[in-house]
Amino acid sequence: MGSEPAGMEIVHLLRAVTVELGLHSARFAGRNGMHPTDVRALIALMDAVRADEELTAGKLGAALGLNSAGTTALVDRLERAGHVRRERGTHDRRQVVVRIDERAVELGRAFFGPLIARTLALLEGYDERELAAIRGFLTGVQEAAAEPDSGQPPG
Repeated sequence: MGSEPAGMEIVHLLRAVTVELGLHSARFAGRNGMHPTDVRALIALMDAVRADEELTAGKLGAALGLNSAGTTALVDRLERAGHVRRERGTHDRRQVVVRIDERAVELGRAFFGPLIARTLALLEGYDERELAAIRGFLTGVQEAAAEPDSGQPPG
């Protein structure tokens, strides 16, 4: 077996980080009686709040790759657990949007807060140029992974 291309060590580290973050998320889901998709839905809803966007059930389902029945089951399950609520849209009162409940945000903050704090502490060791490089790299990897053909070999 020949030597690996330059950068493969970083690819392997990124894969290891992805696995560890997935395990961390699975522990959160397990401790709170959730399915991993429930956690992804809550993250999508928190991201929407940060972006000042409102998500209908349809938009949430599309973001998670779920069909209509799966989305309805997901939102019903999260609503029964008190993690989300359905409300009229602020921008368009005809729409029903899904909103994350503050209790779900607090639950996530309690579990993920220490990891976030450690990550922020690590980032304090980098200057703005290095942070821009990290940001650019992670954004590029995210975009590459989001490509529909990202699972296909090049060529």
